[in-house]
Amino acid sequence: MGQDRRSMIKGLGLGAGAAVLAAGGQASAQAQAQAAAPGRPTNARPLKGIDITNIVTASGLGLGVKTPRGVLDVAAVERDRKMGLPVKAIDVIMGRGNLEALGLLLANGAAAAPGHHLIPEAQARFGNIVEDPGKIICVGLNYAAHVAEGGRDLPKEPVLFNKFRTAINHHNGTIAISKETAPPKWDYEAELVLVMGKTGRDIPEASALDWVYGYASGNDFTNRDLQRRSAQWMLGKTQDGSGPFGPWLVSADQVDVNNLDMKMIVNGEVRQSTNTRLMIFNCAKIIAYASRAFTLEAGDVIFTGTCEGVINGYPPDKQVWLKPGDKMVTSIEKIGDLHVTLT
Repeated sequence: MGQDRRSMIKGLGLGAGAAVLAAGGQASAQAQAQAAAPGRPTNARPLKGIDITNIVTASGLGLGVKTPRGVLDVAAVERDRKMGLPVKAIDVIMGRGNLEALGLLLANGAAAAPGHHLIPEAQARFGNIVEDPGKIICVGLNYAAHVAEGGRDLPKEPVLFNKFRTAINHHNGTIAISKETAPPKWDYEAELVLVMGKTGRDIPEASALDWVYGYASGNDFTNRDLQRRSAQWMLGKTQDGSGPFGPWLVSADQVDVNNLDMKMIVNGEVRQSTNTRLMIFNCAKIIAYASRAFTLEAGDVIFTGTCEGVINGYPPDKQVWLKPGDKMVTSIEKIGDLHVTLT
């Protein structure tokens, strides 16, 4: 195996099993046996430099990985080759399946994959990245300018609330506006989303980011009328489909999460613009704080808060609430553009 190949494999965080694959072109018997064990990770270290999602094909929902040649339909490769590959995004997050074999495909630039396993990104149908998270945790009032536009005091601790799993949504998804209120006061909230890659309790702030698998662009879509009906925000925050994130879950090693530009664009107009360094409580603080109260598990989803520029922060005579047909884009530097349309 050449030095360039060794460097690529090392960069992907792969072990000796990748060398076996490179030499023989097949997964080792040990790796296949491990992959067959339900829930058992074949590699304790996550793949690095990888953008994952779930895509919808004629065969159902399956793992897709971003490559220079398009979206690699990993589930289709597995059906053809039976290498024990992870077949959904959660498998990669949890360390399940033959990650070494997947890493080799990517180290080859997916050259080993037949062309029919590669889908042009513009033609891919994106699905929910995490289908059934144990928790969806949200942070409110996490940018000082957003706190100010709402006339509130700065929080002394992270303000946490939750969404239900039925709120999960995906890139190019739609959100049906509820008729619960008339006229409904629907609002956008551009947010950085993180997905936990390891399980922990009382996680130290200094190493908290080591527990993160990756990051995505998100939108905490909100019904302001329902949000204000009680002291609890949940009713206005967890409508079906109101928690989209994607299109990709970008592995944590690829970004400096404390310095990312973020925007919300509505019908082509920039409504929100900030940088994640302006968070009151950064991702490490959020993880450490939450894990003191309850266990954070691999696959848990955390929306980290929005910045100024929400409709709710406009003067009352300037508030034009979202309506069916509106198109929202959450754009985060180095992570991606999440597109959602209201119906």
